Amino acid sequence: MSKKSRKKSSKTPSSRPTAKKKAPKTRATTQAKSAKTQRTPATKSTGTVTKAASQKAASKPLSSAKSAGAKGGLVEGQKAPAFRLPRDGGDVVTLSDYQGRKLVLFFYPRADTPGCTREAIDFTRLAGDFATAGTAVLGVSADPLKAQEKFRDKHKLSVPLISDEQHEMLQAYGAWGEKSMYGKSFLGILRTTVLIGADGKVARIWRNVKVDGHADEVLEAARSL
Repeated sequence: MSKKSRKKSSKTPSSRPTAKKKAPKTRATTQAKSAKTQRTPATKSTGTVTKAASQKAASKPLSSAKSAGAKGGLVEGQKAPAFRLPRDGGDVVTLSDYQGRKLVLFFYPRADTPGCTREAIDFTRLAGDFATAGTAVLGVSADPLKAQEKFRDKHKLSVPLISDEQHEMLQAYGAWGEKSMYGKSFLGILRTTVLIGADGKVARIWRNVKVDGHADEVLEAARSL
């Protein structure tokens, strides 16, 4: 074999490995692109799930509050939840103060508003009849004591007014929950009345109270116990 042939023969094999080296590089590039393409939908999907989870979490406080308030777990026949709260005049009122007596608790949304004023005046008007029936009456709202006292003085109310600014008693008695007005939902006091028997158990519950004639209806229920 001549020197020229040998040189030509030696060049041929050396070019083949070069071709083989390029092929893996091409496949690696293709795989990287494929992997990137597969990761893109996953990232979008994760973003969607995160957004949905965030929206769900944001709705929980209102839902939980509604459950704890409007339903409250309070039913007729069960023992009345204990409470200890300030009243107009600066004294403190507890459930045990009325042990052995019947007790009416009327929960009203806000002092000195039209419906609440009529309701408080009606219970004041019948205070003597309730006393004759061996029944005490307490008004409850989330107003501060100063607002309660101003409300009492303005309308000459004789029933004690309790201030529950932390909503603990309101929730325990199912008088705190979701309300709606002008198409908007919010948390607030649900007009509710609870009659507690001399045995300390819940005898009657009135929810979504309509003010007109309500105090007279409660008085008849108290007399019948």
